[in-house]
Amino acid sequence: MALLTIEEPDAPAAAGWTRRPLWALGFRPFYLLAAGFAALAIPAWLAAYHGLLPRAGALTLLWHLHEMVFGMAVAVVIGFLYTAGRNWTNLWTPRHGALALLAALWVAGRLAMLVDAGDTARTWAALVDSLFLPVATLPLWRVLRRAANRRNYFMVLLLVLLAVANLCWHAAVLGLASWSPMLPLQAALFIIVLMEAVIGVRVLPMFTRNGAPGSTPAVRPWLDRAGLACTVAASVGWVAGLAALAPGAMAALAGAAGVLTLVRLAGWQPQRTLRVPLLWVLHLSYAWIGAGFLLLGAAALGLAGTSAAFHALAVGSMGGLVIGMMCRTSLGHTGRPLKAGSAEVVMFAAIQLAALARVTGSLDLAAAWREPALVVAGMAWTVAFGLFVLAYRPRLCAARLDGKEG
Repeated sequence: MALLTIEEPDAPAAAGWTRRPLWALGFRPFYLLAAGFAALAIPAWLAAYHGLLPRAGALTLLWHLHEMVFGMAVAVVIGFLYTAGRNWTNLWTPRHGALALLAALWVAGRLAMLVDAGDTARTWAALVDSLFLPVATLPLWRVLRRAANRRNYFMVLLLVLLAVANLCWHAAVLGLASWSPMLPLQAALFIIVLMEAVIGVRVLPMFTRNGAPGSTPAVRPWLDRAGLACTVAASVGWVAGLAALAPGAMAALAGAAGVLTLVRLAGWQPQRTLRVPLLWVLHLSYAWIGAGFLLLGAAALGLAGTSAAFHALAVGSMGGLVIGMMCRTSLGHTGRPLKAGSAEVVMFAAIQLAALARVTGSLDLAAAWREPALVVAGMAWTVAFGLFVLAYRPRLCAARLDGKEG
């Protein structure tokens, strides 16, 4: 994770572009690619949505939803897990040429998803896009198995489930399955939220204790287990259609997941982090998980729209935790102090504005503000991720300041 450093002897420089610092560890290329793509994809989709692109056949709502989850978010997850896997096992995850090939496969998937030229081309595009997750998961599994790091095997399982969800999405879009393509997208988002919830339980109390003077975050394993169990149950229940079969039961599960998430977070003393941007962005973004499940419970009872709930999870928790952890791990793993500057504060504020605008614009009470809120959310999102590229590209493309590998 972000606070852990790698104690390795310096390696001699080798010829070839794949030996440049950019390819030294997974977070470097995948964070840059994900942020750059996020900063470009949302304006492109908004332009298509408002009819400003003359030939925007591929830039549909389904493309937008798929690419934010299986494009941007998956790239961050792989970059993060490759970097964390190195720390967990003291073994190298893909780097140099292997890492460059994986990044190229991810880029090929993004280009393939822009294809809008008939069923045959779409089938090939589905094959290209579906390759990345299985190919990227295998090296992580090998490293964890070699180190007998059983504690993190479940991360591989979640990546496999993401790959299955992506295949199910393509099957629906190609007409090979009868389910709605929205179902695997929602399932994939729940999987990513579960990753966030588990990692948050592991690291947020530690980060807070180490970074917020005077804090004593409470770690209560029984509450962590109960909260995560309710998160899993609510996610499975929603995907299984429990909201239609038993709305009350679905609302109870989602409400319990939301309340327990917020209670757990309150015990980590988020109020102690207000002067530490690298911490408050993580706490605030984690709170969006709780808000998202509470909105999901309301949606099951017909009191709110599902769009508000899923955007709370996607923009608020996923977007916020992605930008916060990308900054934190990038600073730590390039040998820099874990201290936010003005660029980071703008990024963190922008992503929270994007979440607030997108969620409130999806509520029935703010229906008249939906279109302006959509534009504000898109602009704020683009500022956050575009600024990450500008601020962190030089750092991610340069060697560690402390001379270590990675």
